[in-house]
Amino acid sequence: MRNLWIFINRYNAFFFFIIFFTIGIYLTVSNNSYQRSVTVNSTNEVVGTAYKNLNVLKKYLNLGDVNDSLAAENAKLKTELLALSSIDSSKNVVVKDTLNKTQYTYLSARVIKNSITLRNNIITINRGTADGIASGMAVISAGKGVVGYIRDVSDHLATIESLLHKDTKVSVTLKKNNALGTLVWGTKNFDYRKAYIKDVPNHFKIALKDTVVTSGFSRFPPGILVGRVSNTGISTGDNFMTIEIDLFNDFSTLQYVYVIKDKLAEEQKALESKLPNEQ
Repeated sequence: MRNLWIFINRYNAFFFFIIFFTIGIYLTVSNNSYQRSVTVNSTNEVVGTAYKNLNVLKKYLNLGDVNDSLAAENAKLKTELLALSSIDSSKNVVVKDTLNKTQYTYLSARVIKNSITLRNNIITINRGTADGIASGMAVISAGKGVVGYIRDVSDHLATIESLLHKDTKVSVTLKKNNALGTLVWGTKNFDYRKAYIKDVPNHFKIALKDTVVTSGFSRFPPGILVGRVSNTGISTGDNFMTIEIDLFNDFSTLQYVYVIKDKLAEEQKALESKLPNEQ
């Protein structure tokens, strides 16, 4: 307390100046309409700017929730769009519940761990068995193509065997001429921006920039974007060729994905299990 009084006594002139200056400002503003209006306008501008910046900060902090909501809405729209596209327009068909008429439904998920520099890259998402996720389901990104397959699942999490994995294979086709092939990664190098299509018959004419999509013969619906042809000159020395493509997906920026639920997957698996093994 003694030190406080010493401090006040030493700088009393400064404190008196502050007090009288404040009183002077108050009297000037109170007794002069012009100064009062200027002060009010300035104060409103400062307060308005502060509220504006505060709202920007709140919006930034809520971006995660907003993105989750948008991803869920996109998944719903994708499912409905797929249902509508599966209707035979040549027949007079009325679909009352499109969600029950389509083979595929989409579920949005957020990426919580990802890698692109390994030989076998794995992605972790925030969905699990509690959300209906099961091993083997196909995974795509928001309009940019194939991501991989669900690998292991817990109650609330799941791992994806990324397309950037030596064991991942996807049946694809050239959109221009329906040439079939098998999409793999890392045949020549481990660039996360490129992949390769193997076993494409040599008699097909392939051009640069040709679009590659899923064929529908794997767990992916047909027509999912994959990439564009970047090199057609890779020959295997037999009746087939290997094609290099630039992937549409940028795996280094992957944040949200869509897990595809195939309603006929179990039925197809059970039916095909009865087929004799070919030697």
